[in-house]
Amino acid sequence: MNISPKISVVLPFYNAEQTLDRAITSILKQDLEDFECILVNNNSKDGSMKIALDREQKDNRFRVVSETEQGVMFASNKGSELARGEYIARMDADDRAYPERLRLQAKFLDNHPEYGAVAGLVEHVGDPDLTGGFRRFVEWSNSVRSYNEIYNRRFIEAPIVNPSAMWRRKTMEDHGLYLSGDFPEDYEMWLRWLDRGVKIAKVPEVILEWYDSETRLTRTDKIYSDRAFYEIKSRYLAKWLSEHNPFHPEVAIWGASRISRRRARILEQHGIKINTYIDTKRSRQIEKEVIYFEDLPSSGACFVLTYIRQMDNREKIQAFLESRGYTEGVNYLLVS
Repeated sequence: MNISPKISVVLPFYNAEQTLDRAITSILKQDLEDFECILVNNNSKDGSMKIALDREQKDNRFRVVSETEQGVMFASNKGSELARGEYIARMDADDRAYPERLRLQAKFLDNHPEYGAVAGLVEHVGDPDLTGGFRRFVEWSNSVRSYNEIYNRRFIEAPIVNPSAMWRRKTMEDHGLYLSGDFPEDYEMWLRWLDRGVKIAKVPEVILEWYDSETRLTRTDKIYSDRAFYEIKSRYLAKWLSEHNPFHPEVAIWGASRISRRRARILEQHGIKINTYIDTKRSRQIEKEVIYFEDLPSSGACFVLTYIRQMDNREKIQAFLESRGYTEGVNYLLVS
């Protein structure tokens, strides 16, 4: 095996005997062969380890290691620390990579040295009757592709599907990897890297089948709860506003419903002052000033954050703000 392969694929697994072979096979079938794949056993008690060891014996590009600290974050970091490649690609044990994935992403990083990481589009695989929320998230995520889109819309949702990501070794060394905490570790890492100036984009091709199930960690672990997402995004959003909002600490919030106000109020814990709410109803009465959206002054009078979750409504609000002279990332941001 090449001592320094072009790419190191980090693939943690825990009790994944039903899907691990599919994930490994998809790496084996990559049309770029200059890679190693680090299979990180995270205390599996089923037949996963046998599957991994069988592949290691057959192909010396595959290495099996163990991480005893329970958690995909610890296993991912362990594999990344042992990686020897110029680029590190993440992969989950229940997903399937398209054959051209590694080649397309490595080519992007080769051709764009100013970028620290690259992801790609994903295909949602799951029962549409049971996993509609994930399907809608994938639809949104696949629409956010360029660096500017990822940068400006990172406070809507996590802009990167974690197992579709590849990054430079230097990015990892300069800015760290996943941190442990009461927050979604992958989302925090993307927010941290973007905050520190790391440029991230996506190749425009679908490169991964992202399998959704009722047991996926993003559904079951409390660090992926709505509250955890809003806490971490509010922390980074408040920091960004302190550096870029010309009216800091004051903001106007588009969305005066109870749920929008509850989410927006988390910002106040970080020193942001909400002095106005914007609503599509003239008659709403709440504890703060509410202005009807058509009475919103032209750009230059306030900084607007939109706390609207429905994608169709966000797009309509964005079109309205742009018609009033507002510029995304300058005097308004889409938040969810």
